Amino acid sequence: MGIRIALFLTLVLFGCGDATDGDAPYITLATTTSARNSGLLEVLVPKFTAETGVEVRVVAVGTGRAVQLARDGDADGLFVHHEGLEEEFVADGFGVERLPVMYNEFIVVGPNDDPAGLRKTKDAAEAFQVLAQGKSPFVSRGDQSGTHLREIATWKMSGIDPVPSSGTWYREAGSGMGKTLSVAIGTNAYCLTDSGTWLKYKDKGPLVTLVQGDPRMFNPYTFIVVSRKKHPHVKQELTQLFASWLTGPLGQQAIAAYRIDGEQAFFPNAKQ
Repeated sequence: MGIRIALFLTLVLFGCGDATDGDAPYITLATTTSARNSGLLEVLVPKFTAETGVEVRVVAVGTGRAVQLARDGDADGLFVHHEGLEEEFVADGFGVERLPVMYNEFIVVGPNDDPAGLRKTKDAAEAFQVLAQGKSPFVSRGDQSGTHLREIATWKMSGIDPVPSSGTWYREAGSGMGKTLSVAIGTNAYCLTDSGTWLKYKDKGPLVTLVQGDPRMFNPYTFIVVSRKKHPHVKQELTQLFASWLTGPLGQQAIAAYRIDGEQAFFPNAKQ
């Protein structure tokens, strides 16, 4: 009831012409493909819309592309997972503030017989060294997404630049997380993925989790309301409603309750 009252006041105070398409209020959300491929948004968005009547139109791309869409004024909110890009976005005045929402982790998956022998380590950078030394097939997203940027950072930690090997053992998919995993599954290759999307895809082929639990692979997701100071047309108040719901008890409970084959995909961490 509180959210519905807030929505009513928003529409009265700020006018529904800016916030609606016909009679239905909506916002545009630029987000990472892992939030969609994991199935989480298919649960969260309908719950929010049922509570508030506000539609959320999701544009799921890599984090880098999502941030650029918001910088260009083509999104009202951001739901992404790369701290550096997020901080820069807010510092440049495009976002109101970074709001912690949830987290999972990045993991390395690969063939069940693990010819590279990655099961011997929980250190992702060490695992990448082993893959490069053995020229083991590895599929990268190659799309400047949050996952790809974490992969790049991990290669740097390993002291190896895989790009000169692109097209040989190192393969760049240039796709979202789901499609990249499908390529890895189809070619029996190794891959870096977020654990939430992996739960959705792990039964589609012979790959298994091999490297997990590296504290440097912590993967937090953040929500940012795009600022009207940069783009006067954005629906800042309606987007703030979604942010408040997502970081409030109902949204956090929905995130905690979301399971894939009985396993929790994301862990809420909003500041209460």
